Amino acid sequence: LLGIFFNVHSAVLIEDVPFTEEDFKDGPERIYGLYEQVSYNCFIAAGLYALLGGFSLCQSRLNKRKEYMVR
Repeated sequence: LLGIFFNVHSAVLIEDVPFTEEDFKDGPERIYGLYEQVSYNCFIAAGLYALLGGFSLCQSRLNKRKEYMVR
């Protein structure tokens, strides 16, 4: 969800955008570019979380099989 809110340039999230004073002098296009960069980072992080979650789920199901259980 954060990726979507950064992509629509939500004003509430301005504190999380890495900007400098020079970025405000050129107009809003540079700030919008920073918003989109942070948005892409959020989407990449969400994808990694999904991949690692799926891998973890597969591993936990594999470990629950009876033939792998130690008695």
